[in-house]
Amino acid sequence: MFVQTTSPMKQLTDNTHRSLEILIHTICWGLFFAFPLFFTQNNDGTINWKDFMFHCIVPTTLCIIFYLNYFVFIPHILFHEQTKRFIFINAIVIIILTFGLRYWNNMHCPPPPSHRPMPPSYIFYLRDMASLIFSAGLSVAICMSKRWSQTEAERREAVKSRTEAELKNLRNQLNPHFLLNTLNNIYALITFDTDKAQQAVQELSKLLRYVLYDNQQMFVPLSKEIDFIRNYIELMRIRISAQVDIQTNFNIKPKSQTPIAPLIFISLIENAFKHGISPVEPSYINISISEDNDKIECTIRNSNYPKTRADKSGSGIGLEQVRKRLELVYPGIYKWDNHLSDDGKEYFSNIIIYLKH
Repeated sequence: MFVQTTSPMKQLTDNTHRSLEILIHTICWGLFFAFPLFFTQNNDGTINWKDFMFHCIVPTTLCIIFYLNYFVFIPHILFHEQTKRFIFINAIVIIILTFGLRYWNNMHCPPPPSHRPMPPSYIFYLRDMASLIFSAGLSVAICMSKRWSQTEAERREAVKSRTEAELKNLRNQLNPHFLLNTLNNIYALITFDTDKAQQAVQELSKLLRYVLYDNQQMFVPLSKEIDFIRNYIELMRIRISAQVDIQTNFNIKPKSQTPIAPLIFISLIENAFKHGISPVEPSYINISISEDNDKIECTIRNSNYPKTRADKSGSGIGLEQVRKRLELVYPGIYKWDNHLSDDGKEYFSNIIIYLKH
């Protein structure tokens, strides 16, 4: 049997909100009920408790209609899409309370002086009814606001959970994709240089520790990500010709702790090594990653040599993952420009991630 549990932090937050709500209600109604104290004093400054109790009847009826709606009518009728029934029941209760107030006043209120005629009685009925309607409306407004806040919080939590699930799925896809591409490179080494292949396997073990463990985090320090990229580039240097011009420029703060999504650039770098190197033609790869106060920028330029039909490793999975991850982790705060040159000989990719402060 599945038992749903509430985290201690969420339970503490809920209890705090509930306590704050009770405190606000108590203060507001306390001030409202205390208001008659200002005009029910005797000449000697003492409180005329009989007059005070008489004047408390109005706050009491307003309190009744407010909490009848707050605890009963709104959650059990209005929020169950029974609007007509809700209005009808409120109308009945308001009419009963209005006539009850008038009866109470007529029974306990002294007659006015003969020289000061009373206004028409319907004025008092309308005044009391308007006060009760306002109290009921205030209760509806507060409950609707609370419900909207709860719905919005649940929506945000659902979006967060869905995003985390999608990111986890993408990371799980990235691990075998990265391993597949790297093993293909090592496989190529085995056929002509076993010593380099052994060195590559050792380098790969370092990379895999990062991929398997740090990749499970939402963010990692930028300096750690750069170390991983450097190690990956060194691994690639083992298998490629020294004639390939590889230029790197990492302009970041020493030991930078700026958070960044792990492996966010690696697919682009893999793509550069995959499509940017020819065994017979001049080849180059330029990789630049810089950190500014408000952005992280990655720029990659490489010669372009499309892969053959026989080479299906990776098959475009990585670049699609880059786009998905950027949209999930940095929605609305990134730019990605990638294109081929007019002659098709150079591939250019530039990602700018704007940092939130």
